[in-house]
Amino acid sequence: MSQAEPPGRLISHFQGSSKDNQGSRWDDLWKSNEENLWDRGEPSPPLLEFLDNNYTFISAGGSNESLRTALVPGCGRGYDVIMLAEHGFDSYGIDLSQTAIEAAEKHASLHLDPQSSVAKHVHFVKADFFQNNWIHGLSIEGGQFDLVYDYTFLCALIPESRKDWADRMAEIVKPGGLLICLEFPLWKENALPGPPWGLKGVYWNLLADGGDGLVDGDVSDGSNLGKFERLQYIKPTRSYKQGRGMDMLSVWRRKSDGKPLTSI
Repeated sequence: MSQAEPPGRLISHFQGSSKDNQGSRWDDLWKSNEENLWDRGEPSPPLLEFLDNNYTFISAGGSNESLRTALVPGCGRGYDVIMLAEHGFDSYGIDLSQTAIEAAEKHASLHLDPQSSVAKHVHFVKADFFQNNWIHGLSIEGGQFDLVYDYTFLCALIPESRKDWADRMAEIVKPGGLLICLEFPLWKENALPGPPWGLKGVYWNLLADGGDGLVDGDVSDGSNLGKFERLQYIKPTRSYKQGRGMDMLSVWRRKSDGKPLTSI
């Protein structure tokens, strides 16, 4: 009988860790220069494609209106934070790791003219996504964003934290605002250990059904009790090789007073 394949570096690093020390474990990997385990080296191709194809919707308003705000939790080197700023957003990236924030700031300084309008709308903050103290320090109306982007963030959280993730997203996305998720990994069985944790059916369960995300595949109870409605479900024309051709981009709108809104 052949032996089981040994766990990869990420899985072995997190084996036996508790919910409370997840952040420090990720910080350890940054400090040991192992971010190549998840760093893709470029902004998200599916997100870029969506922004370009929906420019009228996502672009900032008229000259008398403030810029739309965007957030990337678990931003790493900040590729997507910069790209969102280039598309007209006042863009924020947060990460638990101070090393990650310093890497993001360095990357931005090397790729942006510090006097440019884009650079002035790129912000990196060391913060815990699930806490409020960092939002209180920002000039964000109501502490809510027009757009939040998730990629390799939910899949990095232990399954017990998924409901907390969904509840938090409902708090920080404005009613009518967008939550855009590059769903990964969809090729991996949900029951297998992570990170990354398999997420097939998880986003729908959390955001549309209002469940706890502890599902084993595409199963819906049809309750529609979630605080988001899915507007688009897109097969990207180009995505990262790590997705094995199965990545999907889901676009969710935050319901207003629990009621669906008009689709884009």
